[in-house]
Amino acid sequence: MKKEKISHIRNIGIIAHIDAGKTTVTERILYYTGRSYKLGEVHDGEAVMDWMPDEQERGITITSAVTTCEWKNNQIEIIDTPGHVDFTIEVERSLRVLDGAIGVFCAVGGVEPQSETVWRQADKYFVPKIAFINKMDRIGADFFNTVDMMQERLNATPLIIQIPVGKEDNFTGIIDLIHMKQFVWDDESMGTNYTAEDIPEGLLETAREYREKMVEALADLDDDIMEAYLAEADIEAHLILSAIRTATTELKLVPVLCGSALKNKGIQLLLDAIVNFLPSPVDIPPIKGVDPLTNEIVECTASDKGPLVALIFKVSMIENRKLSFVRIYSGLMKAGSDVFNPTRDKKEKLSRILRMHANKKERINTAGAGSIVGVIGLKDSSTGETLCDANRPVVLEKIEFYEPVISIAVEPKTQSDQEKLHQVFEKYMAEDPTLKVKQDEDTGQTILSGMGELHLEIIISRMHREFKTSVNVGKPQVVYRETIKQPAKASAVFDREVAGQRHFGEVAMALFPRDRGSGNTFRSDITDEGIPDIFIPAIEKGVMESFESGTLMGYPVVDVEAVLTGGGYKESIGTDLAYTVSASMACKKALSSGNPFLLEPIMEVEVFVSEASTGDVIGDLNTRGGKIESIDAKADTQVIKAIVPLSGMFGYSTSLRSATQGRGTFTMQFSHFDHN
Repeated sequence: MKKEKISHIRNIGIIAHIDAGKTTVTERILYYTGRSYKLGEVHDGEAVMDWMPDEQERGITITSAVTTCEWKNNQIEIIDTPGHVDFTIEVERSLRVLDGAIGVFCAVGGVEPQSETVWRQADKYFVPKIAFINKMDRIGADFFNTVDMMQERLNATPLIIQIPVGKEDNFTGIIDLIHMKQFVWDDESMGTNYTAEDIPEGLLETAREYREKMVEALADLDDDIMEAYLAEADIEAHLILSAIRTATTELKLVPVLCGSALKNKGIQLLLDAIVNFLPSPVDIPPIKGVDPLTNEIVECTASDKGPLVALIFKVSMIENRKLSFVRIYSGLMKAGSDVFNPTRDKKEKLSRILRMHANKKERINTAGAGSIVGVIGLKDSSTGETLCDANRPVVLEKIEFYEPVISIAVEPKTQSDQEKLHQVFEKYMAEDPTLKVKQDEDTGQTILSGMGELHLEIIISRMHREFKTSVNVGKPQVVYRETIKQPAKASAVFDREVAGQRHFGEVAMALFPRDRGSGNTFRSDITDEGIPDIFIPAIEKGVMESFESGTLMGYPVVDVEAVLTGGGYKESIGTDLAYTVSASMACKKALSSGNPFLLEPIMEVEVFVSEASTGDVIGDLNTRGGKIESIDAKADTQVIKAIVPLSGMFGYSTSLRSATQGRGTFTMQFSHFDHN
C-alpha cells in the first residue's frame, strides 16, 4: 500500500453491544473498499475479522482485529472490537489508541447495556464518534427511538444527517440531508451500485423538516452557517460538511447515519462520513507523555520527522510467536532498527513490521506517525508500554486494566499437560492482562481468574486447540473482597536484627470503614516528634501491602481508611523496613478486630424475554438473590433490569434457555462490590 499523508489516515474503531452488527459492518466496509473479494457472513462463520475458530463457532467477536483499507485516497485503519462484556479490555485498549469511533446501534434494540459501557470508554479517552443505526430492515426497527435513546442513555448530542426511507421490510434507501438526495442501492450488484436521486414528493416535507433541525443545531456552533441561516440564504454542502467535521472532532456533536449492513445498504455513505467527519492524527491534540528522567510533560506531535513515540496496545501469541500491536504517534519505525523501552530501561530490536489484515500479514519496511502496525521481535516489552528513541525517552500513560471477578480451579489431565501448563498460561497472560493465574497455598490448586464464565471457557478451549493442553475444570468461584464494619485500633513493634543490622519501628494505626466503592486511603495524624516524616512513605507502603490480603479469607481489602495515630522512634536504628513491617502488622491486627466481612461482585443484568415468559424469569432471578429494578416493554419484548450477585448467575444461560424455549437472551456487566 502506498505511503499516505498523515492527514489522509483515519484510525477508527467499531464499537457496540453484542449482536448490533459491528463485524457485519466491517465486512461490508472491506468489500466495498476492495479489501475483500467476497462478503463474509458472521452467521456462516466466514467473517474475515472473526478469524479465530472460537469466534467462528460462536458467531461472536472475542479479540479486536486490525485491518487496513482505502477509500477515496484515504487510508482507513479499522479495529473491530468485541461487544461481549467479558472482553471489555479489548475495547478499552483499542480506544486508547484510536482517533475516532463508529458506534453501531441495532435499530430494534436501540442503546443496549454494553453500548453504554463502550460509549463511556470512548468518552474517557475523548474519542470523536459517529453513530450508525444498523438493521433498519428488521421487524421492530425504529430509527428515531434509537436517536432519543442516545440522548437519554449516552448523554450524547446526536445530529441526524440521514433519515431512512421506510423501515422493516419496506426499508428501501436513505435520504442524505446534507445534499438533499435520496440514495437507493441495487440488490443485484450486492449493493456495489447505488444511485443518488431527487427526493420523492411524498418525503420532501419530512426531509426539509429534519434538514432545518440539522442546520439549526450547526448554526449554534458555526458562525458562517449562523450568518447564512439568519439571512435565509441557501447553505452550501461544503459549509455543512466543514461545520460537522469541526463539531465532531471537538466532541460537540455525534453525526447519526442509518442503513442495513446485512442488506448492503448505507455502507458507502458511512465510509464517506468516516473520511469527512472523523479526525486524522493531525486533527487531534498531540498526545502527552512524561520524560522519565526529568518528569517533564512532553508533547508528541504527529509527524514522521519527530523522534519515535509509539504505544504497544496489545500482544498476541500467533503461531507461537509474539506479535505486538503498536500505534505510532510520532516519528518513523524501521524494520531491523533498535527501539528503547523506558519502562524496562531496555533496547529492543524490531525484526519485522507488518501491516495487518485480521490474521493475514503484509511485511513493510517502514511505518510512520499515525500508523497502527504489528511488530515482531519485541522480547520483553508488553501491553501498555512505550517504545521511543533512546536519545529522547518518553513514557505515555499506561492502559488501565480491570480486575478479574470470577475464578476456576484447573488441573492438568496428563503429565505432559502438567509440563506445558505454566508456559501456556504465561503466553495467555501476556496477551490478556485481565487474566490472572495463581497457586492456592492452602489447597495447592491452580486458580485461573477472568472477567466472566465465557472468558474462562474460551481460554480453556484455546489451550486445547492451540497448545494441545487439556485440563480438568473445577466449579467457578467468585472473587470476593473484604472490608470492616466498625472502626478498630491496633499497634505493633518491629525490633529485631536482620542481616547484622538492628531495625526498629513502632506504629499505632486506626482503621475506619468507608462508603462502598470509595477505595482505600491513608493519612498521617502525628507530629514529627512521634515518627520523622521520612518514614511516612514506608508506613503507607506497609498499610497498602496489608490490604492486598485480608484476615478473613485472604481476599483484597477495600473501602477502608487507615490513619497513622502514633508510634515510636529510636535514633540510628529506625529503618524503612521496620516501619513497613510494623505498619503491616498493626493493620492486620486492626482488620481482625474491625468485624471484617465479605463483599461480593454484584452484576447489572438485563434480560430480554417475551411477555409470556416474564413471570418465570422474574421468579428465577429472585431465587438467585436478584433485585428487580425495572421492567420495560420494547416492541414485542420485555426488558427486565436487575441487580444480581455474581454467585447467583452461574449457569444462568442454561436456565434462561429452558424457561423461554431458547428465545430469551441476557447481558451482564459488573456493577460494584457489596454485601448481599
